[in-house]
Amino acid sequence: MTDVLDRSYTSVVFAWEAMTDSSSLVRDRIESLCGLGITVVAFSELDVDAVDGALSAYPVGPGALYVSADGGSKGYRIGADGPQLIWQRSPGGADPSHEAHGSDSMQWILRELWRRGIGPGLVLVVGNEFGAADGRPGRDASLRVPEAIRATFVSVGTEPEGPPPGVLHLGGGSQRFVEILDAQLERRVARRVPDVDADPAWTIVVDPTSNILEQVHESLFTVANGLCGTRGGFGTSGSELEPRAVVNGIYDRTTEGLVRLLPAPDWTALAFTPDARSVHRPLLDLYAGMVIYEGDGGSIRSARFASLDNPHVVGMRAEAAVGVLAESPALEVTDPSVDQVIGSEGDIRWARTSSRLAGSITAAADQVSVNADGIETLQRIAYYSPDGEGTSEIEQAVAGLSAATEKGFERLLARHRAAWADRWHDSAVSIVGDPEIELAARFALFHLHAACGDVGETAVGARGLTGPAYAGHVFWDTDVFVLPAATAIHPAAARAMLEYRIRRLPAARRAARSQGRAGARFPWESAHDGSDVTPRWVRDEQGRIIPVLTGTHGEHISADVAWAALHYAEWTGDRMFIDGPGRDLVTETARYWASRIRIDSGGQGHIDDVIGPDEYHESVDDNAFTNVMARWTLRRAAELVRADGIGGTADEAALWTSLSEALVDGYDPDSGVYEQFAGFHELEPILIAEIADPPVAADLLLGRDRVSTSQVVKQADVLMLHHLVPDEVAPGSLRANLDFYDPRTAHGSSLSPAIHASLMARAGDADRALELLRIASRLDLDDLTGTTAGGLHIATMGGVWQALAFGFAGLRNRSGSLNIDPHLPRAWDKLELRLRFRSAWMRLGLTEDRIEVAVDAPITVSLGGTPEIPIEPPGATFERKRNEWSEVLSAHPTGRHR
Repeated sequence: MTDVLDRSYTSVVFAWEAMTDSSSLVRDRIESLCGLGITVVAFSELDVDAVDGALSAYPVGPGALYVSADGGSKGYRIGADGPQLIWQRSPGGADPSHEAHGSDSMQWILRELWRRGIGPGLVLVVGNEFGAADGRPGRDASLRVPEAIRATFVSVGTEPEGPPPGVLHLGGGSQRFVEILDAQLERRVARRVPDVDADPAWTIVVDPTSNILEQVHESLFTVANGLCGTRGGFGTSGSELEPRAVVNGIYDRTTEGLVRLLPAPDWTALAFTPDARSVHRPLLDLYAGMVIYEGDGGSIRSARFASLDNPHVVGMRAEAAVGVLAESPALEVTDPSVDQVIGSEGDIRWARTSSRLAGSITAAADQVSVNADGIETLQRIAYYSPDGEGTSEIEQAVAGLSAATEKGFERLLARHRAAWADRWHDSAVSIVGDPEIELAARFALFHLHAACGDVGETAVGARGLTGPAYAGHVFWDTDVFVLPAATAIHPAAARAMLEYRIRRLPAARRAARSQGRAGARFPWESAHDGSDVTPRWVRDEQGRIIPVLTGTHGEHISADVAWAALHYAEWTGDRMFIDGPGRDLVTETARYWASRIRIDSGGQGHIDDVIGPDEYHESVDDNAFTNVMARWTLRRAAELVRADGIGGTADEAALWTSLSEALVDGYDPDSGVYEQFAGFHELEPILIAEIADPPVAADLLLGRDRVSTSQVVKQADVLMLHHLVPDEVAPGSLRANLDFYDPRTAHGSSLSPAIHASLMARAGDADRALELLRIASRLDLDDLTGTTAGGLHIATMGGVWQALAFGFAGLRNRSGSLNIDPHLPRAWDKLELRLRFRSAWMRLGLTEDRIEVAVDAPITVSLGGTPEIPIEPPGATFERKRNEWSEVLSAHPTGRHR
């Protein structure tokens, strides 16, 4: 065989007529390949009954068998009940020729494979004759596709005039085809490392010779699935940050008193013979959710994934020349500070780490090595069982592992690919004209999905499951940066985030009572039980002790939690949530604010001694963000109680309304600007451009004392109001506040650039918005803050999505109708978003003058504030002329959603 066949393909497409003399041999191999997760497609001139009758293959997945019949004009899925028609060439095509049929068919095949998680670079196309070099069509010319694709084309026919460019001629007819299939089966038996489709639009590659620290690479190439997270790296260099593996929501208290995510047994460590390890080039296939490491010249390769199909399962394969891979345990616990037990049950190794707080993590792993043809491969599958007790947890982990190993690595990987394909189908971003931002946005979405579990509750920390910074603590980041994105791209994850808050409501009530307040006060930093775990001090770069006041003064988080609950309910239309467990998140927070507000002698309400989002200024009075968010919470809670009398009394609702009207907000109607807090306008008026180009840590540059007496702002503060509650601020005040605060904002927090980008786009300054989006989207990829080694900034990634959706696309929920008002930068030709709104899945294709809306359920939209427009599946298209939108196409065919 040739080098081009020395790969593990995930799909094989072949011409049926060339293989009929070996149909029984082909049938057996197709069934075996499909059982291992490989999808096979037969292309035929005949009708499907003829192919199905002769082939008689009915494989059991996770792979699948398709037939492209009638010269490529119809596509069928072959199941236990026989062929099912799932695609048919449109009769209105401009070119009815056979080759056009085949081209359409190949495009359909590639789309169908893509929906199964298989990119073109993993497709092997095998034909009899692909045509002569002069371009005259041959028997299988119809399998070719206009424009080059990344699939591999192989001819096993005679090709007397030579194969066309891009087709490898092997010859040998059907017997060679059988050998090709056998080679693919043999690679699976030998447990060779799977390949990825190295599509530059979906692949993150970092030059190993760059100046970016190896620990940054570990963060970037984390594999996670909302439950288990494992940092990149091999666990052999000694530079890796600990812990390398964690499980969502299981926390420990160190001997120093820090509450952090409990280190889990590590399943990734590999050992090599001395001097065998070379510089490794990591590659992250975003679409497949898999990381590949490859040494110089391919001498050492490994692949790993954290299953999105079964979040308890992780898998890895490694290969090298015989003698390079040294013996290494399937599991190890590298942190000596944790309580741990390691044992075995037959060939299965298990390890358990236990928390000093509550719970434990048990992992069981199976490891198999194979030597074949001078290549040694190592395969490892592990199963994580969190928060059990005693031997039952070990039994659960061992049983879960046994079930996973019975499925086998190939099937696990196939289901994992398919699960990611489903996730991407519902949430992918496309930006025509800006491949850098497009890739960075997909990277952000990948890690958003990886950080957020969707069953029960999920604790999404500031760095997700990617690193030790902030110890896995949950901040306001989760509620206002991550949750809005999750609500639109994967609502079950947003619901699980809210469940985390609901289950810790008793702790929030206790916190309020401890301060003599009513209702619930949520902690600035939360971990296992909802008590505040914010550190009381940190050391600066000079080793000086700096008090941390956010735990006692960062009170706006309570309003942020209430906002998250209502945003989720109104975006999804989930009335059962807000009428049930979610209501207390709003009403109990309102009770807290009602007890927190001070009424002065003139009847005005104040909230004293707080820290707003801008943490450069501490212990301030009447922070506009805090006051307006509290006012918004009081009003919304009163509306809920008045609507149905649930969650409070009429007297309470009246009190909340009265207090909301009394609260000061710092708004100056003459300038249109909100004063960030009482006295802010009297501070030193420093502009960021006078000292540095943002993003910059202004407190380090100017010193904490000077920054605290200046108008330098760390991050969006007043402007967050225009982002979160635009109907609660003065109409038309966005531009004035952008003009005032943007030049004063250092973007010293990773949370900030994306919010400014969103608001700039909404204000019509899309090119300035793009500059800020570029900072946000590259923040971790380029380690702009020098902090990525400690983990990725998950809230920034949520902010990137929000900037695209709420800023550039101009999406906004208006009483159950989705307003769409695109403002795109000149560099972009088109923005495409996939998301869910209410009960509908949507695909939006947006330019400055065209809006395509594809849906799978009826929805109502407005376009830049137009009256509501009902849209039925599959969708509609609108064009803007003379600044007015008009419908130009109903029932947009690209809206079909299977």
